[in-house]
Parts: sequence; structure tokens; C-alpha cells
Amino acid sequence: MAAPGAVLVMGVSGSGKSTVGAQLACELGWKFYDADDYHPEENRMKMRKGIPLNDQDRIPWLCNLHDILLRDVATGQHVVLACSALKKVYRDILIRGKDGGPRKCAEPGKEDKLAEVKLLVVHLSGSFEVISGRLLRRKGHFMPPELLQSQFDILEPPSAPENFIQISVDKDLSEIIATILKVLK
Repeated sequence: MAAPGAVLVMGVSGSGKSTVGAQLACELGWKFYDADDYHPEENRMKMRKGIPLNDQDRIPWLCNLHDILLRDVATGQHVVLACSALKKVYRDILIRGKDGGPRKCAEPGKEDKLAEVKLLVVHLSGSFEVISGRLLRRKGHFMPPELLQSQFDILEPPSAPENFIQISVDKDLSEIIATILKVLK
């Protein structure tokens, strides 16, 4: 795989995606996006009410994020995205779009090429107990701690052939960042 144009920092709510993503983007000089900032108000209201999101809620949001990643990477801008991306299909949408991605017009004599984002997936993993404790201390977020189990229930950790690394949330922030930087070098 070519060098990634984007890094996806993924995991359940409370795993540290936003903190790690923002710090990583700062270290690399890349643009940072927090996927939570792009949830439509309907999704936020559902979560505030303690209702887990379903695929119908998530897919348009993920398609929008794919379009943002594709736009930035196409202009040479490297990106770090903090996003739960709990299922493989969600990560596939971030890479290729909803239907495998829009096709770029082929030059005469050349095959069509999928417009996809080269992505390194960083999975921040931890136990329910550790992450639940973090969520209980977090203030002012629309995702209530009561929904954490629903995220663990649907979590599909990355696996081959995905381009990924898994890092324990038990490590401190500087160790997590150093591990990611080492992989990117």
C-alpha cells in the first residue's frame, strides 16, 4: 500500500480518539477532523436520549466524511480523522464511499480507477471497565456512558487485509503518538 494520505483514529466512545487524533495531527502538521463535529443534529438527539445509532443513521454521516477526506487528500492535504468507525463496512465507506466510491474518468486506453483514500487505521482498544471509567469522568459530551455497551457489541476490530495498528488505551498519550509516528515513518 502507498503511504497513507489519512490516518483514522478509531475506537469506542471514550477510547481517546479526539485527544490522540488532535495531538497526532499537531505533531505531523496535518489537518484534523473530529467526526463527532459532523453528526447531524438528529443523530446527536438520538444519542442524548440514550438511543444507539443504526446503520441508517451512520451511513450518510460516513459518506460525508469520505467526501471530506477525498477532497483534502486529492489536493495533497494529509488528514487525521477521529471517528468511531466500529464496523469494517464503516471503514470501507470512509475509504471508498458508499458504493465502492465514485469512478474517476479513465484516460483512453486506461482502466477506470476507484477514487479511494489511502488510510492507516489506528484502533485504540481497551477494556469495557477502563473506557467506562473514562466516560463517567467526561463532561459535556452528547454520547452518554449508557451507550458504551452498544458500541462494544457492534465493534469489529480491524483485521487483515486492512492497513491497521492496534494500540492499548492503557498507554500514555506520548507512547501512543510515538507508536503511530514510528509506523508512519
